[in-house]
Amino acid sequence: MNTTTYFTVMTSPVGPLTLVADDEGLIGLHFESDPAGRQQPDWVRDDRRFRQAVTQLGEYFAGRRRTFDLPLAPRGTEFRKLVWKALRAIPYGQTASYGEIARAIGQPQASRAIGGANHHNPLAIVIPCHRVIGADGSMTGYGGGLARKRLLLDLEAGGR
Repeated sequence: MNTTTYFTVMTSPVGPLTLVADDEGLIGLHFESDPAGRQQPDWVRDDRRFRQAVTQLGEYFAGRRRTFDLPLAPRGTEFRKLVWKALRAIPYGQTASYGEIARAIGQPQASRAIGGANHHNPLAIVIPCHRVIGADGSMTGYGGGLARKRLLLDLEAGGR
């Protein structure tokens, strides 16, 4: 099955973001430093297709949006999709530990695997992996870098 992959690039307070979609929905939201967001030769730029996503992200960065209402189609294993669903349940302005996410999906021993699924989250910000912290409350790794993670958490803390 051949499907077209579309993209656009938007500016944001955390740097340029590359949004990627297919006909089912958004499949990627990547920081400029993320190799997965580098434009591929067969991708088609279609800014109109992403109007809703760009608008909602703009509202989020302006502190006027707490959840996203977009068609999402992230690609991953069933386990990763289960984790990403749990991440979307972390309320705006709040955080959860890897262990809390593991317990939420019914796999309390899976903290390390939660970290791996978090690392492979293709939809940063929309699937809020930046809200996951260490069990001791420490700032843990983030694909976009800890400075971006802190900026996103601070943005949400100010919008509570």
